[in-house]
Amino acid sequence: MHLEERSRLTDTPIAPPVAAKREHSFTRHGITISDPYHWLKDPAYPVVEDKDVLAHIEAENAWFEARMAPHKPLVETIYRELRGRVKEDDSSVPQKDGEWIYWTGFDEGQEYRKWYRRPAAGGDEALILDENALAEGKDYFRLGAISVSRDGRLLAYSFDDNGSERFTARIKDLDTGELLPDVIPETLSGLVWVAGDTMLAYGKANEHWRVDNVRLHRLGTPVADDIEIYHEADEGFRVGAGLSAQEDWLVIGTGDNETSEVRLVRADDPTGEQILVRPRAKGVEYDVDLRDGVLYVHTNDDHVNFRLATARLDAPGDWTTLIACSDEFYLTGFELFKDFYVTEGRLAGLDQVQIRSYDDPAQITPIAFPEASYSAGLSNNPEYDVDTLRLDYESMVTPDSDYDYHLADARLELLKQQEIPSGYDASLYVTERLTIEARDGTMVPVSVVYRKDRPEKPGPLHLYAYGAYGYAVPPGFSTSRLSLLDRGMAFAIAHIRGGDDLGRNWYLQGKLEARCNTFTDFVDVAKGLIARGYTEAGRISASGGSAGGELMGVVVNTDPELWGAVVAHVPFVDVLNTMLDESLPLTPGEWPEWGNPIESAEAFATIRSYSPYDQVRHQAYPPMLVTAGLNDPRVTYWEPAKWVAKLREMKTDDNELLLKTNMGAGHGGKSGRFSSLYETAEEFAFILWQLGLAE
Repeated sequence: MHLEERSRLTDTPIAPPVAAKREHSFTRHGITISDPYHWLKDPAYPVVEDKDVLAHIEAENAWFEARMAPHKPLVETIYRELRGRVKEDDSSVPQKDGEWIYWTGFDEGQEYRKWYRRPAAGGDEALILDENALAEGKDYFRLGAISVSRDGRLLAYSFDDNGSERFTARIKDLDTGELLPDVIPETLSGLVWVAGDTMLAYGKANEHWRVDNVRLHRLGTPVADDIEIYHEADEGFRVGAGLSAQEDWLVIGTGDNETSEVRLVRADDPTGEQILVRPRAKGVEYDVDLRDGVLYVHTNDDHVNFRLATARLDAPGDWTTLIACSDEFYLTGFELFKDFYVTEGRLAGLDQVQIRSYDDPAQITPIAFPEASYSAGLSNNPEYDVDTLRLDYESMVTPDSDYDYHLADARLELLKQQEIPSGYDASLYVTERLTIEARDGTMVPVSVVYRKDRPEKPGPLHLYAYGAYGYAVPPGFSTSRLSLLDRGMAFAIAHIRGGDDLGRNWYLQGKLEARCNTFTDFVDVAKGLIARGYTEAGRISASGGSAGGELMGVVVNTDPELWGAVVAHVPFVDVLNTMLDESLPLTPGEWPEWGNPIESAEAFATIRSYSPYDQVRHQAYPPMLVTAGLNDPRVTYWEPAKWVAKLREMKTDDNELLLKTNMGAGHGGKSGRFSSLYETAEEFAFILWQLGLAE
C-alpha cells in the first residue's frame, strides 16, 4: 500500500508515491538484515498479480508521467531527431549460404524486420519470415533463434511476445508457406538442424528458467516424446549446442562464468555416442571446433589470455599448442574455414582480426583498419569454403560499415555504410583515446567523442560504462548519441575493469573480491576528465544498464556530488538479496561472478559492502531516472522498485527521482526499432533537463 497525493481536479499526482514499510528481516552469518520493502516481490512471480505491488508500480509510473509531462515537447523533438537518423526502408547486405542468398529488410514505418532469400543461381526473391506479422496485436515481440535446414526447405524460428525470455519455437515449410503443427514451448536456446534435417536440437528451460539440457525434436512427433541427449547436474551451469565448421558434429557446451566442458556427437547420429573433450576443471574455460577430424581448442588453461591448441579425436584431451599464450595479445576467439582460419583478439585494447595458414603457423596476415580507435570483427560468414570474409567495422565517428575482405589481394571492399537520412558529417566530430590513472595506479582507457566546435571551457559530458562479465564496451558509433553531441555535450566510454577490454586479467580485476575496482575506476575516470578540463563536477551525466545499473547505484552512494543526472536501466541493485535467493533463475550461475554469500561469510560481507540497495544512506543524491521491466527475468522488477522506495525514504534532497516500469516488457525495454527510440528520447530529455540544456 502506498500514499500518493493527487490533484482533485486532474487526478494528476502532486507528490511521489511513498511505499509502505512492512517488517521483514533475515539473519545470515550472524548478521541480521532488515528489508522493509521485501513485500514488493510478488510471491507469485513470474506472475505479478499482487494488488498492492501493482498499485505501487502504477503510482510510480504516474509520477514519472506527471514529472515528464512539461518536457514532452523536448522528448518529441529528440524522438524526431532519432527517427530521422533511421533509414526506414533499410536492408542488410545479402549473404550467400549454400544455394541461397539471404538478407533482411525493413519497410518504411514498420517496427520489425522481414527476412528474404533468392536462389544463388538466379530467380525471384521470396519473403520467408515477417516479424511484423508475428508481432501484430502484441505490445512486445522479439525473434529468438532462426535457422534454415541444410536442404533449404524448412525454417525454424522462436519468439518471445511478452519480454519474459520464454520462447516458443515453430517450423515453417518454405515451399508451401505453411506452418508445421510442431510447437516447442519454453525454449531458451538456438535451434540446430541435425539428422539430415529430420530433427532439431534445442534447449528447454527448466522450472527455474535455466537451460540444463539438450533435447532432440523429431519433426511430426509430439514434443512430449522429445529425447534428452544431455543433462547438466550442476545448477550453476548453462547448456548450449551448435554445429562444427563443416556441420558434421554437434558441439554441446556447458559452463558457468569461469568453467566449461564440451562434448561432441555426430550430427547425422545425434543420439549416438558422445565424446567428452576434457573433463571440467574449476577456472578452466575452453571452446572447440573441428576440421577434417582435428580439434581446435581455445582455452585459458595455461594463461588468462588464452591459447589455441589442437588435438586428435581419439585423444581429445591431449592439447598441443598452436598459438601460444601472450601477455600482450588477448585471443578472444577463432573461426575455421576450408583453406585458412581466422583468429580474433585485442592488442592494447583494440580489435585484431588475423588470417592464418593451416600449413604454416608463422604465416599471419593481419587485417589493417584505417583509424586509431575502432571496433571491428568477423560478421556473418555462414559458408565454409570462401575466398572473402564479411567484416563489421565502426568507430565513434564512423557509422557501422560492412566490408568484404578479399584474401587474394588483401583488399577491403566497402559494401555498405549505415545511412543517416537526416544527414551526418563526420568531419564535425573528433574522437580521442585517453588513459586516466585510477587510485591504485592502474591506467584506465577512455574513449571520448565530441563536436569540434564544442567550447573549450569545461562543458557537460555524458559518461557510460558497463564493467562486468568480461564484456568490453566497443568504441562504436551511435546515431542516438548525436542528439547529445549536437547540444554541446561530450560523450565518454570508460573501459573500466570488469570488462575484458585490456585482456582477461582486466576482467578478473573487477569481479568477486576485486569488484570494487569497477566502481572506483568509474569515479576516477570522472575525476580525471574533470582534471583534464573536459567537464566539471555536477555537469556529468552517467548511465548504465543491468550490471552497469549496479555501477550507477554504487557511484551515487559513494560520490553523489559528481553527477548532474544519472540514468540506471534495469539496474542490478539488490545484489545481496538476489545472490542469497538460489530459487531465482540466474542466481546459481552468477556466483562465480559475484560470490556465493550463502556459503561464504567473506562473499556476504563483500557484496553487502557495495550492494546499492543495502548501502542507501541519509544524504543528498543526484537527479535519477530508473527503469524496470515487469517481465524481466534477469533483473527482476522489484530490485529497482525496492531501491527507489528506499531512496525516497532516505535521501535528503529535492532532486528528481523517477521510476518507469514497462508493464509489458522485459530486460531490454520495449521492442521495435521506433518504440525503443522513444525511450531513448525520454532518457536524453531527462538528462538535458537536469543539466540545464533543455532549451
